[in-house]
Amino acid sequence: MELQVGDKVSLIIGVETDLGFTVLIDEEFEGLLYKNEVFQPLKEGQRIDGYIKNIREDGKIDVSLQPQGFKNVISIETQKIIAALERNQGFLALTDKSSPEEIKMRLAMSKKAFKRAIGSLYKQQQILITEKGIELIKK
Repeated sequence: MELQVGDKVSLIIGVETDLGFTVLIDEEFEGLLYKNEVFQPLKEGQRIDGYIKNIREDGKIDVSLQPQGFKNVISIETQKIIAALERNQGFLALTDKSSPEEIKMRLAMSKKAFKRAIGSLYKQQQILITEKGIELIKK
């Protein structure tokens, strides 16, 4: 089977290294899941779906837990933010000035992903951005 960037694959989490986690892809290929792209606890032996992020010239395979491609990533991130807003009476006390750690802890995403998603939601007129946070626009 030939893997391609963007393919959805089955991962088995291996050992944690300085860079991230070694993974077994579709029970056949070895790959790497970088720590800075993991926003949930993982255990050795855990099975989880992932996506091929990059196949390097040396044959090594980088994987991600999120689908690749701008539109796929944005929709997942915006859904997370909308769900968090709905759980919190339509308000989140997070802004572009919030720390990356606070955003990761509260939404399980990077600050870059958060900013990209709130930009998308703002353009779609689904949220208001205030000094204190973001508000869901009631329709």
